[in-house]
Amino acid sequence: MISLPGLLGRRRAAVHYGWIIVGALSVTETVSWGIIYYGFPVFLQPMERALNASAVAVAGAFSLALAVTAFAAVPVGRWIDRGGPRGLMTTGSCLAVLLTFAWARTGSLAMLYAVWGGMGVAMAMTLYDPAFAAIVQWFGKHRDRALLIVTLAAGLASTIFMPFAAWLLARIGWRAAIEVLGILLAAITIPIHAAVLRPSSLTEATARPAVSREPADAGGVPLGDAVRRAYFWTLNVTFAVGAFATVTITVHLIPFLTQHGYPPGYAAAAVGWIGAMQIPGRLLFVPVAAWLGPRAVTGSVFVAQALAMAMLPLVGRLPMLIPAILLLGAANGMSTLARPSAVADAFGRRHYASVSGAIAAGSNGARALAPVGAALLGAWMGSYAQLFGMLAGALALAGAALLVAARTAPSGAKRAA
Repeated sequence: MISLPGLLGRRRAAVHYGWIIVGALSVTETVSWGIIYYGFPVFLQPMERALNASAVAVAGAFSLALAVTAFAAVPVGRWIDRGGPRGLMTTGSCLAVLLTFAWARTGSLAMLYAVWGGMGVAMAMTLYDPAFAAIVQWFGKHRDRALLIVTLAAGLASTIFMPFAAWLLARIGWRAAIEVLGILLAAITIPIHAAVLRPSSLTEATARPAVSREPADAGGVPLGDAVRRAYFWTLNVTFAVGAFATVTITVHLIPFLTQHGYPPGYAAAAVGWIGAMQIPGRLLFVPVAAWLGPRAVTGSVFVAQALAMAMLPLVGRLPMLIPAILLLGAANGMSTLARPSAVADAFGRRHYASVSGAIAAGSNGARALAPVGAALLGAWMGSYAQLFGMLAGALALAGAALLVAARTAPSGAKRAA
């Protein structure tokens, strides 16, 4: 006869704990992205008035946060490889909450930069990179599906939190609104990270290699070996170029379209549709990756992004805007999933966080540089059209190089069934 404790134990075992991790991260990533990433632009103008500073000066604090995130990516990855996500993400959430309350009390531009410099560390500890690392540690099979669920949920962060933050701003002012968001951040992310996240068998095997019981497909390439492979640097450069291009579109597409006679509202809607099209792009990624393999689909994503960028200079003369917007959004959505999938496939799971963190450092650095760098490049080249054409060429070369390198790059682990 089966006892009740035995029956309950079998039922718990029947549900892979990784899916509980996926559910937890779906909630915390949505809240974290919504408050500490998408919250900043909502409060940009009130901060300008309160600090008596220009929009460029205030926005520079956010660029600083992104730059710090880039530098923090490698040590964050090493921490997760050695100790798992619980301690790091719980600490990151605590830091984010403290800095959110400090943000609400900011009285000078210098203090704003200090707060957001620290927030860059918190972002590195709580946003997609550590969440993806946690999922990769838990999943050999069904990894792409698990990543998809988290990114679909977190993809709603701006849709949920930007209107909510604007509603709070209109009713209680920007400082009190940020404090309310800080309370929500604390109440949701800290307990979930602390209670639900736990180390996988990979983390335990790393800590106690003599008693390793990790699955056969969980081997991996250490970061020191990965950096000696051409495929690592091809991935690094390609994702950096892709990040630069994506932020360039986000920041500069509206002024480009208005210069070509589109009404400002129409131009803003076009940028909004890029974000909306990321969802079907992510939904497509899993079946396409299963068909072509994660390496081939990753290179193809950047070729598609290059094609969309090449369409943009023609929007003033040909009906190219709609297909360009649809293709840009779908490619952006797929690229979010492409990096963790391609890195895990090529370098294995055991050292995934360290290798992915090194690649994230390049793409996050490009993301921080893009708003100002693209403006300077556009001014030097003489027009946005030439800038977009140059980026299209760079993306095409990077995507083609990735497709070629993927054919010869050795695998870091056996592919899971």
